[in-house]
Amino acid sequence: MSDKTDPKDFEHELARWRERHADELSRLESGRTGSGLPVEPLYGPGEARPRDYFENLGFPGEPPYTRGIYPSMYGGRLWTMRQYAGFGTAAESNLRYRYLLEQGQTGLSVAFDLPTQLGLDADHPDSRGEVGQVGVSVCTLDDMETLLKEIPLERVSTSMTINATAAVILAMYLAVAEREGVPFSKLSGTVQNDVLKEYTARGNYIYPPHPSMRLTVDIMAFCNEHAPGWNTISISGYHIREAGSTAVQELAFTFANAIAYVEEAVSRGLSIDGFGPRLSFFFNSHSDFLEEAAKFRAARRLWHWITTQRFGAVKPAASRLRFHTQTAGCTLTAQQPLNNLVRVGLQAMAAVLGGTQSLHTNSYDEALSLPSEEAATAALRTQQIIAEETGVTSTIDPLAGSYYVEHLTRTIVGEVKDYLKKIDEMGGALEAIEKGYVQREIHKSAYAFQRELEQGGRAVVGVNKYVSDESVEPSFRLRPEVEKEQAERVSRFKAERDSGAASKALANLEGAARSDANLMKPLLEAVKAGATLGETSDVLRDVFGTYDSTRTSGM
Repeated sequence: MSDKTDPKDFEHELARWRERHADELSRLESGRTGSGLPVEPLYGPGEARPRDYFENLGFPGEPPYTRGIYPSMYGGRLWTMRQYAGFGTAAESNLRYRYLLEQGQTGLSVAFDLPTQLGLDADHPDSRGEVGQVGVSVCTLDDMETLLKEIPLERVSTSMTINATAAVILAMYLAVAEREGVPFSKLSGTVQNDVLKEYTARGNYIYPPHPSMRLTVDIMAFCNEHAPGWNTISISGYHIREAGSTAVQELAFTFANAIAYVEEAVSRGLSIDGFGPRLSFFFNSHSDFLEEAAKFRAARRLWHWITTQRFGAVKPAASRLRFHTQTAGCTLTAQQPLNNLVRVGLQAMAAVLGGTQSLHTNSYDEALSLPSEEAATAALRTQQIIAEETGVTSTIDPLAGSYYVEHLTRTIVGEVKDYLKKIDEMGGALEAIEKGYVQREIHKSAYAFQRELEQGGRAVVGVNKYVSDESVEPSFRLRPEVEKEQAERVSRFKAERDSGAASKALANLEGAARSDANLMKPLLEAVKAGATLGETSDVLRDVFGTYDSTRTSGM
């Protein structure tokens, strides 16, 4: 007789169980996760593979970090509650930040408007209709100073979602710290600085990929020397997922981009053990609860494998994947918006059970408008309730040992490795992007999702199931005067500054851009001399040119 307690005999016992209950089980169908991975009706210890425990799981705080990057996880310190916010003017956004900090938020996350992301001042003709709409408008050093007014930079960690103009925005942040007497070494935070995903998922790029990569690594090298506590890049799968990718593609394309950044940094003489600890990631948390939790576990295992096997990282801090999570904006519905409270709560719990280091929970009204203060508070309270009332922080890795979760984790790891192999065969992420491969894969997944939704194969409550005729009005409206006020503010700043000093600093920046010098120091000097975000970006446009996506092969 077989020993039923021995995992080796699970397959035998499973076959016996299936045969005994064949009639009832014949009515069941194998399912699929939200990303399309196959799901069997039942898993058991045979899928957990205990013989591979130390290779694939280990203990929390030890390689390969599947169970968490710290030994105590949330028992020692909760994740950072970092609500993404920003709208209108710097003064208005500053008030919202200070309000959220008073409500218990533990870190800032700054959203910038489209002109700021694209290197355009508010008084530029191409900025019309977009100033302050999806984030705060920051054009000058004075704007940045206003944005951060009465916020203790040496104590509050700040995340800034900015990419093409990341170097300019970071230079402004550093200049404000300098004005306030805060040493760069005391600053903590993250600048997203992940421009590769802009070419595949968001479209907010300015320069061609190669000079964009130069700027990315310039930030990494500068902070490695001058601001060691600053996370120099947040490599983002969030936007890849928002564009329509699956969970597997989110990890695969994010890590392909990460490999490209590390290779570029290493080619510039940087050491993975030196800059690796300051790399961070940004992931999406969708509604397939257990798949998302397994995805985060798989991500840690994969990053340890990439950094140690591919790049030879020795220091543990260089191979520990640290990531921020945001709940899925693309799952929020304008129909029955209060349902979004439930979606966000479940997505947030998946991120917590998956071991995130910081978290943003979306507001329930974001499908209708910028978040109202009430909705933003409810989103923050969602995190606080998870932390204080659910008990999930009492043990280090609550989902460990779930047969299904361990199966999903292993499956996701394998699928991601297959994608990375394909991208390597193409010559790496940059080449895969230029050939249009990554874009096509995302588009195919987005199209398949939309077809399922329209044909009823995928349910979204309130949209194609349990529908009602209710009509909901936006709960927050931006003041219509914002654009005019900000444009006038920028024009006044230009008129009152020392134009000679600004022109000289911009000329120095141009000279540095035409050489192989690190551009962070000349950018810092330029913004301190009164050069605006648009002016510094224009200098780099003149030197680097701009990117035309229509010339991408295969697109």
